[in-house]
Amino acid sequence: MKRKFIKNIEWSILICCLILLIIGMVALYSATQEGGNSDLKKQIVWVIISIPIMIGVIIIDYNTIAKISPILYVLFIIALIGVLFTEPINGATSWFQISEWATIQPSEFAKIVFIIFFSYIMVKLQNGDKRETNRFWKLLISVVILAIPVGLILLQPDYGTLMAFLVSYIFMIFVAGVDKKLIIIASIVVVVSVPLAYLYVLPEHAKTRIDVFLNPDLDPRGSGYNVIQSKLAIGSGKLLGMGLLKGNQTQLGYLYPKTTDFIFSVIGEEMGFVIAVLVIITYTMLLTKSIYVAKTAKDDLGSYIAIGITGIFAFHMLENIGMTMGLLPITGVPLPFVSYGGSSLITNFICIGMLLNISARRQKAIFMD
Repeated sequence: MKRKFIKNIEWSILICCLILLIIGMVALYSATQEGGNSDLKKQIVWVIISIPIMIGVIIIDYNTIAKISPILYVLFIIALIGVLFTEPINGATSWFQISEWATIQPSEFAKIVFIIFFSYIMVKLQNGDKRETNRFWKLLISVVILAIPVGLILLQPDYGTLMAFLVSYIFMIFVAGVDKKLIIIASIVVVVSVPLAYLYVLPEHAKTRIDVFLNPDLDPRGSGYNVIQSKLAIGSGKLLGMGLLKGNQTQLGYLYPKTTDFIFSVIGEEMGFVIAVLVIITYTMLLTKSIYVAKTAKDDLGSYIAIGITGIFAFHMLENIGMTMGLLPITGVPLPFVSYGGSSLITNFICIGMLLNISARRQKAIFMD
């Protein structure tokens, strides 16, 4: 049994994770020279903490984890409420201050809790028949499960994490068998709502980010500064990069924050196009293997969890890399396994643990629709 368990694990997912982690560590080493590599040292500590957590997640059957997900969901809703009463950091109340150097972001952990809980509830509501997904009251329940954490995250505000929730929900509800007509209707509603939200809902700073995204030169010394410096950094790297510790934008302090939001810019400038493309290829491999795990899961629960995690990784990768190139608005979304961040890193390792957990227990493909 143990031999089959180990043999079934999709080890390529772990390999992708390690490649990204190594590249991220090298980038952090270069980006934190003036601060004595403090963020790099902290990141190493978070890796040491994350690995046993990931192993624990792999060992415990994901069905068992799903059974306690209602309790975890309630606890993290309470945490998302509690964090609203903390002191703002960079304009957002998203973190609990644990110590002088450590903060915890509950919305990061809430992503994986939401995915597991939502998958668990969908399986219960379907009762073996995916057509049940399209019953109005069951769809309403799924929307409510999403709306509660999303509403609380909107109050922080943290638009990047909010979008990650929405993308994972779309991935899961699609695989759960929602009627394609409903998807078309929802898409039309979104298209109509976007300009209305821009005019009447979004706060001024969010509107400014969108305006600057469309034209960074509107405020080159203010809101457009970061993306302009990021594009300069990536362009300066050319094919092989300027070399570690030699990037102008990175080492002279023009990139900010270079260890989190703009770590890909550091990679592009100092390691060049070759390593930047390697990062993108590695993420593509990770996403492809995650989808494969979803397709070959032994049950719907495993399939929904795996595809929800795929949605999280896909959004973070596309949004972070896209914003550093000026292709998408800046939202403060970290690059999984590459950006500095304890809560983000632990959550990503939990996601990898869940994927390996599901792959180890798979038996047959279930995507037959």
